[in-house]
Amino acid sequence: MASGFGFPILSPAEIAEQLFQYGIAPVANLRPENIASPQPDLLPGVLARFFNSFVDAPGDGEDGLLGFSDLEVLDNPEHHMEAIRVLRLYNKSQAFLDSIQFKDFTLADFTRPTPRRVVEVLSALINFLFYREEKVTLLQPIVSETPDYHERTLELKARMAQLQKEIADHELAEQMEEPMAQQLEADVNALQQKVQVYNKQQLALRAKAAVINDKKEEIHRKITQADFELTKHAQENSRLMSKLVKSPEKVQRALEEKKSARAKLKESEKIAMQNDQEKSAALEIRNKAHEKLTKQHSKIQDVHEQLVAAKTVEKEVKARKAKLNDESVSVMSFDAQIVDWQGKVHEMEERLKGKVKERNQIIADENQKLGALSSEIEGKLQCLEPREKKVEATI
Repeated sequence: MASGFGFPILSPAEIAEQLFQYGIAPVANLRPENIASPQPDLLPGVLARFFNSFVDAPGDGEDGLLGFSDLEVLDNPEHHMEAIRVLRLYNKSQAFLDSIQFKDFTLADFTRPTPRRVVEVLSALINFLFYREEKVTLLQPIVSETPDYHERTLELKARMAQLQKEIADHELAEQMEEPMAQQLEADVNALQQKVQVYNKQQLALRAKAAVINDKKEEIHRKITQADFELTKHAQENSRLMSKLVKSPEKVQRALEEKKSARAKLKESEKIAMQNDQEKSAALEIRNKAHEKLTKQHSKIQDVHEQLVAAKTVEKEVKARKAKLNDESVSVMSFDAQIVDWQGKVHEMEERLKGKVKERNQIIADENQKLGALSSEIEGKLQCLEPREKKVEATI
């Protein structure tokens, strides 16, 4: 047996039992006779199940796809996929057996092995599983110190996936709402410009209203003055009528003068009435302008409410961004904890490798001692052979 790794050779019955116990038996009805008289697919099946169960990480298995180098070399790659799969499994098996110091594992041992080589390879594999189980048992107290490591890792990964999904949903919603926000911002800017125009129009209308009020007050003042003049003329007319009996000619002249003055007064009153009508029309125009200003003010209020709503939406978006930033910080802290735990696991693996090297060194020393002892025993046996012949001759 060409191997630098010492292990006991198991019987076919023990090998079959251990293959079932570790769940790497290639068929459900594997018997010791199948190991004593192996088929070509026995070792590939056992090694493939062994790698899938104990060596390969989830998602690290062969996907059956050919590389670019294979596609360049082979004319019809699809005709060689099974052969390439077998070669990959053989290379992986040879590398693993070399790592446990089982040397000289050839392609013939893999495809058409002899019963002796099958027993040796499977014995080495099962002894490695025994050794692995022993080391896992030794490391169990260390692992038990952190019982919730895997659960915590899964929770953190689930939380990270949830946060990434929320971030993606928020970014998607933000992208979907961005045209609406831009449109709303454009509407707000347009409404602000309209508000400025309306403010200018309101100032102009207020100035016109002030001018109209001044004209109205002037008209009222003139009407009051005209009423006062009319009353004064009436009193003067009464006084003249009382004097009419005393001096008819003077009274007649005075009467004619009064008539002319009265005609002038009526004319001025007519002019005042026309002015008053003009002022009333101006007042009506002012009232209409006031109504328009009121409507414009209500529109300005609506624009202001829309502007306040837009600012509220903007504040909400900023709050959500701040929340996402906080959650990103928590995710970064979780990542740091995961890196810390991975460092501890790496340290444990290094310690395990050290223990393995120490055990291999002890085994090598014991093998050396055993070889020396065997040589010594063989020397003593050679020394005893002449004595035994002499005794036989003497008898």
